[in-house]
This record gives sequence, C-alpha cells and structure tokens, in this order.
Amino acid sequence: MATVSASISTASSSNSAEQDALKALTFQRLHPRAYLERFLTENVRPDGRDLDEWRDVSLIVGSISTADGSALVRLGSTTVVCGVKAEIAEPELDRPLEGFLVPNLDLPAICSSKFKPGPPTDEAQVLSDRLNEVLVSSGVVPTTSLVIEPGKAVWVLYVDATCINYDGNAFDATLLAMVAALKNTTLPKATYNEETGRTVCSRKAREPLQMGRLPTSFSFGIFDGSHLLADPTSFEEPLLDTNVSVVIDDAGGLTSVMQLGLGIVGADDVLNKCVDAAQKCWRETRREVYQAS
Repeated sequence: MATVSASISTASSSNSAEQDALKALTFQRLHPRAYLERFLTENVRPDGRDLDEWRDVSLIVGSISTADGSALVRLGSTTVVCGVKAEIAEPELDRPLEGFLVPNLDLPAICSSKFKPGPPTDEAQVLSDRLNEVLVSSGVVPTTSLVIEPGKAVWVLYVDATCINYDGNAFDATLLAMVAALKNTTLPKATYNEETGRTVCSRKAREPLQMGRLPTSFSFGIFDGSHLLADPTSFEEPLLDTNVSVVIDDAGGLTSVMQLGLGIVGADDVLNKCVDAAQKCWRETRREVYQAS
C-alpha cells in the first residue's frame, strides 16, 4: 500500500514539474523580454550562467580531408565548420604584389529555425563583411605572402564557413574557425614558368601559410541599457539594444572594437568594461586556443 502511495506521489510530482516547465516555456515565447528581465534581476541568465560568464570552446582542425585546411569550432551549442580552398589567379593591376583572402559565412536553414531557405540572409552578409574587416586589419595572412609571381600569378584563398548549429554569437565562433583553418592550411609549392605563362604546382611538396597576428573575438550584448551580457545566446540576441565585439590578438593586444546597434549611455565606460572583460577571458581561457591547430 505504501509502495502504491509513493508511486502516485512520484507521478504527481512529475506531472507538476512538467506543467511548470510548460508554463515557463509558454511565458518565454509570449513575453521573452519580461522572461529575461526576471532572470537578470537575480543576476543570472536563462541558461544558468552569470552575466559575465563565457561558454566553453572546443576546436578540432583537419576535419575536412578534401580542403587545403579546415577547422570545427563549438562555442556552447553554436557549431561552425570552416574549410579553405586555394586557387591560382592573376592579381589586380593596381596590386600586383598581393593575393586574395575571401571569407564567407553561410547561415543555412538547417542550423536554426530563424533562418529560411534561399539566398544569403542580411545577417550572414553583415557577419561576412565584419569577418573580412577583422582578418584584413589583423593581417592574419599577409596578402603579400600569397604571391607566386609578381603581376602574373597569386593564390586566392576561399575561407568558407558554415554554421551547422546556431545558438548565438556566430561571429566569435566563426572567427575562431576561420583563423584555425588558415593556420591548418598548406599549399602546394608553386612556380611560374615565364616561357609557357603557366603556374606549375608540386604534387608532393606543400608549405604552410605565413601567419601574422591571430585574432580572437569576444562579443557582448547590452540589455535595457544597464545589463552587460558576455557571449549572448540566440534567445538573448534579438532582445539586446547593442552588440559590442572586442578583438584581441595572440599577444593580448587590442586589435579592434566594433559596435552594432543603438548608442550606449556612458559609452566610454561600457566599452572599457568590455575590453577589460575580453582581455581577462583571453588570459584565463583563450590564450592557447589556437595551439591545437
């Protein structure tokens, strides 16, 4: 009899917990802003993290055997895979001593219900432009090192990243994947034949890329003008007033600070907090993130 009563009590508790979870999920979908506010008043976030807490990062290189270099990055549940393919082309007439670095990010419908099938989304295009800006400004791969024969032949590196699971902060995850993939890249030894006007590539000898600074991005979201959230999730991102990305190089130096969204009250103070938090995270957890590659 006691066993039956215990079973009934357990079932009742389980049903009650399921109902509470369903109510919370319904409230989250109908009133996402109020839902987030209730957590932040307790200085905690919906996924259980503190406001300044970062998600774990894992990095695997060489995962695509058909690419010249590749990497897979997991930032929490956000997962990005990147492959590098190299082609030979003629340089631009006004830049005969520079090759090409062409980054691109794809956010397919399979990675999240927020993206629809069809042409690249505005978000993907904006992120690709930001990634290109960081890669160029940091000099991660000097374009002058991609020259085979001045004015005749240069390497074009297509750095294509695809998000296969989206849970926010795709910029940080994609930059990690792109830099790690470039660091993993090797190119066949190439020589230009003046007589034939053709470039010949070795089938055996391969050379790694000449790497410059290795940037790492740390993104923050500002909610309601007062709450600074590190590494925002896909639930938090649409509710944010402003996004700030701080890029740190592999020596701990500040490379750039980018802001998207509304202006910030007390902007200098907030940006300084973001830079300090980014450098702290880099020192404690991301200093050696590219060592595996």
